[in-house]
Amino acid sequence: MKEMIEIIARALVDQPDAVSVTEINGSHTSIVELSVAKEDIGKIIGKQGRTADALRTLLNAAASKAKTHSLLEIIE
Repeated sequence: MKEMIEIIARALVDQPDAVSVTEINGSHTSIVELSVAKEDIGKIIGKQGRTADALRTLLNAAASKAKTHSLLEIIE
């Protein structure tokens, strides 16, 4: 799941080298933290948060297929 978010985020931003994705695995939930350059934060969030919602939807779909629960946090 970490790799999927990283590939999508790198395609969306102007500075793909600044994209950093970490995954924290818990007992029931894994948290995926996405960090991008300050100039690209708007591209990841999108208008009214639509891009961020789409990323979360894709992450939830992949997590449900793996029978886990995942959360996406965008770090500034």
